[in-house]
Amino acid sequence: MTLTNSTAQDQSAASVVAKAVLNAAHRLGLSQKDLSEVLGLSQGQISKLKTGDATLTGKAFDIAVYLIRIFRSLDTITGGDEQTNKAWMRNENTDLGMIPSQAIKSVAGLVDTMNYLDSARAPL
Repeated sequence: MTLTNSTAQDQSAASVVAKAVLNAAHRLGLSQKDLSEVLGLSQGQISKLKTGDATLTGKAFDIAVYLIRIFRSLDTITGGDEQTNKAWMRNENTDLGMIPSQAIKSVAGLVDTMNYLDSARAPL
């Protein structure tokens, strides 16, 4: 019984994270292709996430959580201004040394971007 509950909870968490990452990607101005490159999934798998025919597991799940964290930090910094969020993602960032939407396509860039935004959001 515990195994069944744990599996149900895991599937529920994966479903919630899938919905959240799709929303975050949309609000950050990331295309389906961009999201597939960030998560390491095919565009077909992203389409299945959108329809609820697939969930996130393994490394894709972990990366999705980081992308959600990036969105939440940036959204807090910008006061929820979606256009500012999208512009920030598309423009060169001198501190990161590249365009954030490109940086997040590698795990190192994703973590650097997440840490950068977390530190910018933290009170002094």
